[in-house]
Order: sequence, then structure tokens, then C-alpha cells
Amino acid sequence: MSIRGPEALASLDEAMRDIRREEDEISKRLARSADRVSKIREGEAALFRQLAQLRLDPAVQRELDGAISTAETKARAQLKAHARDLSQAETAVAQTDATLSKLTTERAEALKQFEAHQAELKALASKLGSSIARDPAFAAKRQKASELAEVAAQSMRKTEQAEADRETKGRPYRNDPLFMYLWEAGYGTSNYRANNLVRYLDGLVAGLVGFHKSRPNFAMLNEIPLRLREHAERQIAIADTAEAELDALETAAIDAAGGKPMRDAMMAAQQRIAAFDAEMVATQDQRDEAAKLVASLSQGQNPAFADALSELATALGREDMQTLLADARRTRTGQDDTIVAQIDDARARAKEEDQETREQKERLKTLAARRRELEDIQWEFKKQHFDDPRSTFREDRLVGDLLNDFLRGGITAASYWDSWQRSQNWGAGTTDWGGGVGLPNNGRQRANSPWPEGGGFSWPDNSFGGGSSNKPKGGFSGGFGRPTGGSSGGGFSRPRTGSSGTRKHTGFKTGGGF
Repeated sequence: MSIRGPEALASLDEAMRDIRREEDEISKRLARSADRVSKIREGEAALFRQLAQLRLDPAVQRELDGAISTAETKARAQLKAHARDLSQAETAVAQTDATLSKLTTERAEALKQFEAHQAELKALASKLGSSIARDPAFAAKRQKASELAEVAAQSMRKTEQAEADRETKGRPYRNDPLFMYLWEAGYGTSNYRANNLVRYLDGLVAGLVGFHKSRPNFAMLNEIPLRLREHAERQIAIADTAEAELDALETAAIDAAGGKPMRDAMMAAQQRIAAFDAEMVATQDQRDEAAKLVASLSQGQNPAFADALSELATALGREDMQTLLADARRTRTGQDDTIVAQIDDARARAKEEDQETREQKERLKTLAARRRELEDIQWEFKKQHFDDPRSTFREDRLVGDLLNDFLRGGITAASYWDSWQRSQNWGAGTTDWGGGVGLPNNGRQRANSPWPEGGGFSWPDNSFGGGSSNKPKGGFSGGFGRPTGGSSGGGFSRPRTGSSGTRKHTGFKTGGGF
């Protein structure tokens, strides 16, 4: 069963809310655990005082009590300051969550308005379809655009085949280290530079591997795809120009029939959506920084707080303390045994807390990484305009099993995003003539079209090495405008104002994600 773009994005938004909710819950559990450890240490200190009163003379008691009290006082003060800092950080996270929720709701509403205007324009286009189709100028332009698109498609298919041949047929050459040594040195060309001895030795190597015979073949394997791609790109540019001219005729017809206000309303909704997206990115980055601070504080990584607890633990682990405890274990009295058992129990509980928090800390790291990856996917989803109301996905498991696999770490973000791209399609055209109105450009239905669902032909994205290329195009017909670039085969391009591990940058991240 297929799923529409807006519903698909809503599912990703819901998954994001679940991740943030679990992050908050774990951070709170870690904070409570740190508080419990602090109280356990204080209780342990009180037990040592009781033990000292039973076994030590007053002078030694005062010295021991003074050491413990100093550490306790410092720990209490830092715990209070730590709780205040943690509360402020949690408030910052809650505020950004509220902002993100509000922006998500407002964006969804703007998308609904956009869809409503789209439907109005579609209805108008349907009424105009028969009269436009009889227009000789339009028919001629449409025929020319169709022929040029087919030429461009054939050129690109030849290019892709030549590139595949370069990869497969060129592999034996690239796997031969002696051949590649001579090739990279420019042997046999005007670029070759070497002294007489090296030239002599290289000549022997060339004779050994048959370089003079193999070199022209390898050169052709590399050169042909380059020339074919240049030709294909020229044909695509020509076809795009023809499509733009056809769009201009459609736009004029729509405007003459009173469609301009609808187009303007669509553009206004589009601009609101773009503004929401920009604000959401900035707010997500703010939340990321606030969440990192909450995670740090909830794990007791505040240096002053950690030092205070460490100082208290050190005071309780002093040699005279250990000697006092060891003596109490060797002598059998009811009071000693009770206090010693309570100290042992306190230390066991502290150890259990440490083990439990270790697992929670790892889970928190995983969630933070998964959240950032999902933010990247959402960004690409919107950038490719997959949330356009006319965008559909063949597999509803993208928001079911596959989404769960991604969230559990069963598949990578790159693999999950690739599944989205491969599943995506654009819905059927507005009318037989109105591909530019009802669909992104290249969605215009053509006679004997080899592409399904009236989808038209969409040019592969040369910059990113393939992937789904069903992209909306500019003008009023394209909905959200044409994306620049993409992520297919390359890195996620979401802009980030902060840093997350190795993701630190100030512009657009363009590599490494896949």
C-alpha cells in the first residue's frame, strides 16, 4: 500500500518526538541516579561517624569527623548548584521542544493550504485542457519538447552504459599495479618525465605488461564516458529549455483563465513553508546543544560536582577509615555488625547504580546519534520535496518495519534514506496537457511514455551519482521549487550551526554521509 508525502513526513515527525521523549526520560533517570549516589555517600559518611563513636577516642573522632564534614559540606553545596544548572538546562530543552512542536503544526497547516490551492489550480487546468490541446502552437511545442526529452533520455542511457563499462572493463587495468604505475607516470605521453635510467627501466616494464597495446584501450574506456556525458548534459539543457517554453504557454493560459491568484497563493504558502523549515533547523540545533548539556549534567559530568563527590568518596576511602572498618569486621559485636552491614549495603547499592547508569549513558548516546540522523533524513526529505502532496511512496513499510529497523540500528541512515528515494514517485498528471500544472515538470504525460504513472522522464543527478531523480522543477508548476543537488550517493546536506562529533561545520555538509 502506498503512502502520500505529507503522511510520510508526519510519521517521521512522530518518530522524532518519540526519540526526544526517550532522551528526556533517560536524562531524568540519570539525574535521579546521580542524586541517589550522592545521598548514598552521605549515608555512608553518617555510618562511619557512628562506627567511630563506638571504637575511637574523642580526639581521633573529631579529626575523622572534620574530614568527612568538610567533604560533605562541599558535596551538598555543589549538589544544590548542580540541581539548579540541570533544571535550567531541562527548561531550555522543554522550551525548544515546545517551539519545534508549534513549528511542525504550523508547517503542516501551511502544507494543507498549499494542497488546497493546488487542487483549485488542478480543477481550473482540467477545464482548460481541451482548448489548450487544440492550440497549434502548444501542440507543436509539446511535440518538440517530447522529442527533445527522448533524445536527452537516450543520451543519458548511453552515458550510463559507458560509465558502467568503464567500471567493469577497466577493473583489470586498475588492478594491475605495473600498468597503473606507468599510466599514472604518463608513460608514452608528452607529460612523461624521467631520467635515462628510469626511462630504460620503465621501457622494460612496459614491454613486460604490454603497456603500448593496452594503453589506448584504457584511455578510450575513460574518455568515452566523459564525452558522452558532456553531450548528454547539452541535450538535457536543450530539453529543459523546451520544457520551460511549454510551461510558459501553460502559465499564460492559466493566468488568462484567472489562475494567477491561485499561483500567488501557492507561492506564498511555499515561502511560509521555507521559513518554517529554516526556523526548525535553527531550533533543532539549539535543542541539540541544550540536550548535550542536560546529558552531561544528568551524568554528573559537571566538573565541580564530580570533584565534590570524588572528594567525599576519597574521604570515606582513607586508610584510617578502612582500618576502622576492618577492625569492626574482626570483632563480633551487635552494634558493629549492624553498622558494617549497612556500610556494605550502601556500597553495593552505589555499585548497582553505577552499572545501571552505564547502560543508560550508552543508550543516551545512541539516541542522540539517531536523532541527528533522523534530522538529516527529514532535511533531505523536504529538500527533495518528497512531502509535496503529489509525492507518493510505493512501500508503506518505510514508516513501519524499515523505520523501526533504522531506529534500532538495524540499518544505516544512508540505507534508510536510499529506500525512501527508490520508493518515491509523483502522482498522475493534472490533465493530458497539464503536466506542468499538476505535477513537477517532467511529469507531463507523453504518448508512449516509458515511465510509469505519467511520470515523465527526470534527469539523473550528475553531481551525486544516481539515486532517485524524480524531482519537482521550478516555476508555479513545481510546488516547492527545484532542489539543488541532493544526497544520492553523497553526504547529507543539512546545515548545522553547532557541532556533533565529527559533524562540525559552518556551511553545508556535502560529503561522508554515505
